[in-house]
Amino acid sequence: MTAVPLLRRSLASGWRALLGWSLGVAAALLLYLPLFPAIGGNADMRELLDTLPPELVRTIGYDQITTGAGYTQSTFFGLMGFLLLTIAAVSWGTAAVAGDEENGALELTLAHGVSRRQVVLERSAAVAARLAWLCLLSGVLILLLNGPAGLDLREGNLAAGIAALLGVTLLTAMVAIAVGALTGRRAFALGAAAGVAVLGYALNAIGNQTEDLAWLKDWSPYAWAFREAPLVNGADWGGLALLYGLSAALLVVALVALDRRDITG
Repeated sequence: MTAVPLLRRSLASGWRALLGWSLGVAAALLLYLPLFPAIGGNADMRELLDTLPPELVRTIGYDQITTGAGYTQSTFFGLMGFLLLTIAAVSWGTAAVAGDEENGALELTLAHGVSRRQVVLERSAAVAARLAWLCLLSGVLILLLNGPAGLDLREGNLAAGIAALLGVTLLTAMVAIAVGALTGRRAFALGAAAGVAVLGYALNAIGNQTEDLAWLKDWSPYAWAFREAPLVNGADWGGLALLYGLSAALLVVALVALDRRDITG
């Protein structure tokens, strides 16, 4: 029997979609990062930011936009990159278990001698591999643009930022997989994963407004990833541990839930 057949099949059947996501990520980076000298490094931009309320600037993440690391964080890691990878994570995570169960493909797969736990493990691995590829591609492209765009990013800090982006989007995907395994309902899986992503982003934005609300960021996966500014300060091991630890816990939940649930009805 072929090793990891579901993982191989998932990756092989989804390469065209992955290519599309890769082009989207590349387009976002090529659109934003080369503009740093004209936007982030422009004195007029500094003056404009000085005229805005500090709370608003912090909420939209533009308080460090005049530095290469701050600009990259604000435009890609905190905006387009996060958005694109989150949408991909929600879509792939929702389809991994709940999507197959609703369209009847899961019962057909299990009828071929594949265990339920194997379904969860290999489908989760496929989602993680796709997200890892998009993050790796992002890191390589940012490195290539680092010098020409004058971003002055350190390779180690960039790696920390990539690990944070992968961690927060993987957690979102695992929420979809776990809820899909618990309920078998695509709508529930999609809603839970999207809700975690949106709520996490919102809690971080609100927590940035004042010190009195900073505690909200303790409940935000987005803040666990980026609160300590990995592009500037390097890896936040506590935040990464939370992201990847919870992803592993959700994988266990999915394994147990699908193994015990009646999916014949």
